[in-house]
Amino acid sequence: MKKKHSRIVLAALCLVSSIALTACSGDKKNETKTEGNNSETNISQQEPTDGGTVVVGIQQDIDSLDPHKAVAAGTSEILFNIYEGLVKPDQEGNLTDAVASKHEISTDGKTYTFTLRDGIKFHDGKLVTVDDIVYSVKRSAGLLDKEDSSIVVKSALQNISEVKATDDKTVQVSLKTPDTELLGYMTFAIIPAGYEKCDTAPIGTGPFKFVSYTAGQNIVVEKNNEYWGKKAYLDKVTFKVVPKAETAMNELAAGSIDIYPYLTVDQAAQLEKQFNIQVGNMNLVQALFLNNAAKPFDNQKVREAICYAIDRQAVLDLVAGGKGTIIGSGVFSGFTKYFNEDLVSYYNKDTQKAKALLAEAGYPNGFEFTITVPSNYQYHVDTAQILVDQLSEIGVTAKIKTVEWAAWLSDTYSAREYEATVVGLDAKLAGSDLLSRYVSTANNNFINFNNKEYDEIFAKAVATTNDEEKVTYYKQLQKILTENAASAYIADPPLMVALNKKLGGYTFYPVYVQDMASVYFTK
Repeated sequence: MKKKHSRIVLAALCLVSSIALTACSGDKKNETKTEGNNSETNISQQEPTDGGTVVVGIQQDIDSLDPHKAVAAGTSEILFNIYEGLVKPDQEGNLTDAVASKHEISTDGKTYTFTLRDGIKFHDGKLVTVDDIVYSVKRSAGLLDKEDSSIVVKSALQNISEVKATDDKTVQVSLKTPDTELLGYMTFAIIPAGYEKCDTAPIGTGPFKFVSYTAGQNIVVEKNNEYWGKKAYLDKVTFKVVPKAETAMNELAAGSIDIYPYLTVDQAAQLEKQFNIQVGNMNLVQALFLNNAAKPFDNQKVREAICYAIDRQAVLDLVAGGKGTIIGSGVFSGFTKYFNEDLVSYYNKDTQKAKALLAEAGYPNGFEFTITVPSNYQYHVDTAQILVDQLSEIGVTAKIKTVEWAAWLSDTYSAREYEATVVGLDAKLAGSDLLSRYVSTANNNFINFNNKEYDEIFAKAVATTNDEEKVTYYKQLQKILTENAASAYIADPPLMVALNKKLGGYTFYPVYVQDMASVYFTK
């Protein structure tokens, strides 16, 4: 017997409607709210029109046009408009069928069966076939005969043992061990079989087609008039790279940028008369991430001292005007049933306890270290500046080193050549995606966390098909991260977006995307 799923609702996620200001927690209900001169109700009631072009300001250049090679969340949120997976997320946290018209998951969690959508086409006009699906799954899972080390293979996809077309409409994916969360990873892009030009001329099935890319400047997409689903309103979207906050503010003031996400509270205040400021959640785990393999952070007592030195609410008050959701471990609150709320107050600020821990660790007079921060994210830079002040209260001198995004990605994230960093981590619609990065052998374990108990429990969490057991395991994993002070977890920050007052339809998702298909000019 197979269990049919035409639409999987991830109860793990809070249902985030278009502009939910807070993630659900306990008995609290989602709030829908827009800050600025106009309410969301007024905006949504305005009638949309077809056509027009917009410019979206982005803080970083993309790291690859090839969706299977991209690492940065900022890249994925743009490519979301060009590519689609077998399934794709919607704004409520559901995984809906996309390139596939339906899917089935076996009761033992070891076989996933996908049915190809009738008549769906790539941007070059060719029909998508099961061969394209098989190729894309194998490429994403590292199963092609010709290996390509530049393909980013998620650890969950390494569990795939076989991919085959059972007929001209059906593809079967078999797993080595059960995994009931694999669907959350099947959002990777379906591309033409054997296509080798994604790096320069990407072809997908999404609502927008690729037009051009100029490194360090912009990426341009246009409306896909043959899209299988609801077609985009806009004719063209330009994602303009504006890595410096000052430059972005000047361009916003001049009206040369229509949409700009990831504002700080000060930037939002400066723009609220000229733009509608909308507020949602970033759906990120923001933290002062500590390199557990670098001195002095290889000492758990030092890491604990750092955690006790930080006033996380003060960080949100100063950087985000009090908005955002405090977290205590490696899962953000949007993953409601997996989120371990008990850990939020595990490290309340305690200066004296922090100093005592430093003394026990052999640093009675404190120490110096460097916080490496990507310069294009003003929110993280501002957070780091506040942390510097808070850490000084326990005799620790932190210095901020701002680097360009490409350098952060290569040196800090990939090479792990750093002491500490402030950044936000996103996730697929699967709890395991947030927690797999702390497994000692994980390629993306950039903080070098190493804990045998953690590795063993994570393996059990992924293997079980019992949902209650999975919840219990995931909460245990978060507790291990917190008790071992793997890093100083801060918050899921608010996402503040400046929106041209002539635009409507901007939609917040419970994952890291910029969906331009829903945006329109109002009459």
